[in-house]
Amino acid sequence: MRDGVSGLLLAAGEGRRFGSPKALVEFAGERLVDAGIRTLREAGCAPVVVVTGAAPVEVIGAVVVPNPEWRTGMGSSLRTGLAALPPQCRAVVVALVDQPLVTAEAVRRLTAAFAAGATVAVATYGGRARNPVLIAREHFAEVAALAIGDVGARAFLRGRPELVTPVPCDDVAAPDDIDTPEDLAQLSDRGFGRP
Repeated sequence: MRDGVSGLLLAAGEGRRFGSPKALVEFAGERLVDAGIRTLREAGCAPVVVVTGAAPVEVIGAVVVPNPEWRTGMGSSLRTGLAALPPQCRAVVVALVDQPLVTAEAVRRLTAAFAAGATVAVATYGGRARNPVLIAREHFAEVAALAIGDVGARAFLRGRPELVTPVPCDDVAAPDDIDTPEDLAQLSDRGFGRP
């Protein structure tokens, strides 16, 4: 475990706009869920917890935690994942399964910010806060209380801007979401994800 930092991959959605659960979608020859786990593990996060819901997902190298309330939105998945983290976890990096261009280096920058004293660190691209996000354990309860519907950690981050340390990641990652088959095709056409 890198300085007590765990990884949390939110992968419970049904992928309504995509047409199937995005966790199982392949990008560059790898399922999105496996790519997300690999990214967090390569960055030194341990354990890695994957929150599932719409589809059963079997993985290697992570703890799978089903969210029976996945239909209510990302908030319940975030709460489920935070509750599943081990007591020795001092902070967690929260990542989304549909952002395959987030890299281990971006995650390492967040964990370095934590090691330097940040209790909340957010990857930024072009100056805009996106994902992934690192949250120290001292904030878990407040984050969980505010994670309602499809909001995730956004309400906490907006409500406590004085805690947020922005971490520029433009040069090592990108926040592109795969929400539709067209998004997947565009990323593939642009050459992302290829060796």
